[in-house]
Amino acid sequence: MTGATRDILARAVLARGVGYDGLRAAFRWPAEAQVNLATEVCDSWAAAFPARTAIVDLRGETPVSVSYAALQRLSQQVEAWLRAQGIARGDRVGVLLSQGPLCAAAHVAVWRMGAISVPLFKLFRHDALASRLADSGARAVVSDDEGAAMLRAFDVAVLTEEALPEPVARPAEATGPRDPAVLIYTSGTTGRPKGALHGHGVLAGHMPGVEMSHDLLGQEGDVLWTPADWAWIGGLFDVLMPGLYLGVPVVAARMARFDVDACLRICREGAVRNVFFPPTALRMLKAAGARITGLRSVASGGEPLGAEMLAWGREAFGREINEFYGQTECNMVASSCAALFPARPGCIGKPVPGFRIGIVDEDGNEVTGEGDVAIARGAGSMMLGYWNAPEETAKKFRGDWLVTGDRGVWEDGYLRFVGREDDVITSAGYRIGPAEIEDCLLTHPGVATVGVVGKPCALRTELVKAYVVRKPGHDPSAEELQAWVKDRLASYSYPREIGFLDALPMTVTGKVIRKQLKARAAAESEAEAAGEVS
Repeated sequence: MTGATRDILARAVLARGVGYDGLRAAFRWPAEAQVNLATEVCDSWAAAFPARTAIVDLRGETPVSVSYAALQRLSQQVEAWLRAQGIARGDRVGVLLSQGPLCAAAHVAVWRMGAISVPLFKLFRHDALASRLADSGARAVVSDDEGAAMLRAFDVAVLTEEALPEPVARPAEATGPRDPAVLIYTSGTTGRPKGALHGHGVLAGHMPGVEMSHDLLGQEGDVLWTPADWAWIGGLFDVLMPGLYLGVPVVAARMARFDVDACLRICREGAVRNVFFPPTALRMLKAAGARITGLRSVASGGEPLGAEMLAWGREAFGREINEFYGQTECNMVASSCAALFPARPGCIGKPVPGFRIGIVDEDGNEVTGEGDVAIARGAGSMMLGYWNAPEETAKKFRGDWLVTGDRGVWEDGYLRFVGREDDVITSAGYRIGPAEIEDCLLTHPGVATVGVVGKPCALRTELVKAYVVRKPGHDPSAEELQAWVKDRLASYSYPREIGFLDALPMTVTGKVIRKQLKARAAAESEAEAAGEVS
């Protein structure tokens, strides 16, 4: 065993060689009264092993190895700027950056100060940014030139890499696991997006599931990468921060949209051994007949994979694809792990050590058949609550259970996913809430009413479809309405199809009956597949 492996194993939260049942029986959440994420993922490594590689930056023509010392210095430069803006403990700071060292350093700087980072997606447009900045009360944003141009319309201070000052070296604030650290906005599946507030203990809560999904992450030569953006909890806390915590190098690459050839190049040039692929990326790789050698683990999450995809993964990667499950409010709660037990097609996996998962009824009582998937209070990755929304937080719980909004059933100890209770749209790996898109379309002068649903799609799982009733005297085209949303929300969430109707199905209280629209969209999809619709 090399020194590097010993360093990682000293930090790994799952024991080796005891089996799944042994891990479940022996696991206990850490009991530290004081923990700061900046120390966990950067400063402790920079002090003990400053030259150790933290990030492999593939955004330029040649790979650049970014050490923990370099990452720390970059974070101290960000910290110096934040302090000059008057940012203090508890203040919110946006991070509008894609994969890259500055993105990681910005979060580290904010956490070291005891402030709260707010990840923001580069594909957001004005309205999506406006809602999150206003709700969080962020006073400053770390971004790049492109992001700075997007932020000119807002009353926030913006830092770009060209304006970094000299670093300031200060110790991390004394924070505990429940002191706020990061505010991550949900997809807005019911109403407007809500900010899930997590404390400095959130990373510890992710580690058991991350290690499981990568067949006990932390082996000799492990190198992590995901095409998922670091603005999402899947990129930030399923890949970037766990890798930094363990001392496993994390690859940063520029990929605005998934591209098979670019993916193969990144895996080759970054010597990637451990990858998290969203299901849509897997489908695109499969459609292209791609093969990737040299991987030690392949993880996927966001929606269940079928037996055919799992079989293809064994052929294409020479590895089992480990599925995992969670959500922004409480992540990495169940996972497959080929190193511990065989996968079962159609099932998400088994509960991660430290998590108690229940299938409950409307009253919060556990049931033996199908029911609502719920997670018991006290889980390490569970949110502190929704930002400034105690009523919404209360709605998320039934007694001591956090209810996910998914339906499931136990199958010989495996969790089988049945479907969503709400109207979330899963498209190309993104979880998209219809309410925000409907609100945006309703601001168009030619739209009277609108209902947005997911339409079944073989490649994307679902595509966003909007059913629109035009206002009298107006005749907006589908292309016009698509551009309206794309310019205001995000380029990944605009309606790829728009249907015009004379009226929408409504309840007696005036709410759109999305269930009927979803049935209509499903029928359209079936007809198209049968060749009945061009």
